[in-house]
Amino acid sequence: MTQEEEIKSPDRLLEFDLSAELNHGIAVSNLAYAVAKELGQDEEFCYQLAIAGMLHDIGKLKLTGYINGQENDPLLIEELKYVRMHSTLGYEELKDQDYSETVLQSILYHHENYDGSGYPSNLSGDSIPLGARILRVCDVYAALISDRPYRKAFDVSSVIELMIDEIKNFDMEVFLAFQRVVHDNK
Repeated sequence: MTQEEEIKSPDRLLEFDLSAELNHGIAVSNLAYAVAKELGQDEEFCYQLAIAGMLHDIGKLKLTGYINGQENDPLLIEELKYVRMHSTLGYEELKDQDYSETVLQSILYHHENYDGSGYPSNLSGDSIPLGARILRVCDVYAALISDRPYRKAFDVSSVIELMIDEIKNFDMEVFLAFQRVVHDNK
């Protein structure tokens, strides 16, 4: 098996597809802008969140070297550990490039769960920046409505049900605004 075949193997946790990542970023960006608007945020915050949505997974680019350099029979748990670093890596990559604190904090904390079980810092509740709480909901939704190497996309109603089952991960006010946006756009 070639290294490229190994990377695209269905038993791999991470397959980096630049086109899919760009499409995911666009979806998260558009949805985050709309949710922030629905929450009554000003235009500048909404714009900054759109930028954060587009760039939220940029840290995965740093991970491709690690993932692509794996020997045969990769350790999936090790991959997961490195994948979880992507929000911190993205923050580190962008912090000296004149992005706003809203963009940077939203990217850094977009995998924090409202109940404190997320990463990288196990923040909870309102200690998670609003932008990150918005990206959290939008990122999950955009991922679930898209095909992945290991599964087909879910339909919108199934996605909403799955997200409700994991409601502890989300700020309820943000989640309700997100639902209004999603249901208004049907």
